Amino acid sequence: MLFRSVAAGARVVLVGRREKELRDAVGQLGPQASCVVHDVTQLARADELVRTIGQPITILVNNAGIHLKKFAVDTTPEEFQAVLTTHVLAAHALNRAVLPGMIERRHGSILFTASMAALFGIPQVVAYSAAKSAMIGMVRTLATEVSPHGIRVNAIAPGWIESDMMRRALQADPARQQKILGRTPLGKFGEADDIGWAAVYLSSPAAKFLTGVVLPVDGGVSIGF
Repeated sequence: MLFRSVAAGARVVLVGRREKELRDAVGQLGPQASCVVHDVTQLARADELVRTIGQPITILVNNAGIHLKKFAVDTTPEEFQAVLTTHVLAAHALNRAVLPGMIERRHGSILFTASMAALFGIPQVVAYSAAKSAMIGMVRTLATEVSPHGIRVNAIAPGWIESDMMRRALQADPARQQKILGRTPLGKFGEADDIGWAAVYLSSPAAKFLTGVVLPVDGGVSIGF
């Protein structure tokens, strides 16, 4: 996502908790990128983050997330709350922090990273699914509130995307891999660039008449059988 944003001309500010990983990413992205070490779950510091960035924010990508794979009966309220805080409350805090400036300038784009888990039932991800479903509700409600101010709000719902984490998960479970591919009309996994280009499109003037949209980038999984 970041490489495609930079390639499209965006100035990117990376935000995360791990300084080394952030600086490594900035080194790969080049002079159009910078970073701020920050924990988005510290909800009261969202305004401080915006002040630290110190430049008008025209695009906010709510991409922070954690996963929890447990059956519902084994998921504690504390674990559930941690997932909701990272995905939902942190996004809301950041939205509140950037919206006054966007409203004043009458221009902006807010993008969420949703999930297939919000579109259909997947076992052992009750907290994650609830968080991503809440996120889609936020997209639609927020779009109705701020679109009259020239601010668009959309989401991407990624399918199965090639990554080290995905490969580790599927190497020991070939039957699961075949099940996933069998219900994917395009018959293959996606690539990180597929998400990146979708983010660039939704954040760009090319999508100037799109708001409140949840765009599956999934090879057809969400409509396959």
